[in-house]
Amino acid sequence: MKGLDTDILVRFYAQDDPEQCRRGDEFLQTLTPESPGYVSVVSLIELIWVLRSQYRLKKTELIKILEQLLDSPELMVENHTAVTLALRRFSQVRADFADCLIERSGAAAGCGETVTFDVDASRFAGMRLL
Repeated sequence: MKGLDTDILVRFYAQDDPEQCRRGDEFLQTLTPESPGYVSVVSLIELIWVLRSQYRLKKTELIKILEQLLDSPELMVENHTAVTLALRRFSQVRADFADCLIERSGAAAGCGETVTFDVDASRFAGMRLL
């Protein structure tokens, strides 16, 4: 298994640097279900933030990207269950993906609620405005 930094994923989806994209694509082609790439939750959160803020991708596009990553047999996504549940929330509510993942990770750890100062995030179940 090999860990994937955020920039590898950004290059793959943005296709904005020909040389890095080529090298990244070649590397990704070497991954298999027996020797997968590891995607941490930190990399996922960074990826979504970069694609949204720097590349102006729409929420529907971000959802498709997250679904692709979660469904890929060549990738192992850290905390797959919490990420899947966070994606479900993200697709249904106004909060950011990071907020959804924070809340779902807390719930998985046994938290009855997650407190926040973020008004948008506090509007869905499990988060409370402090």
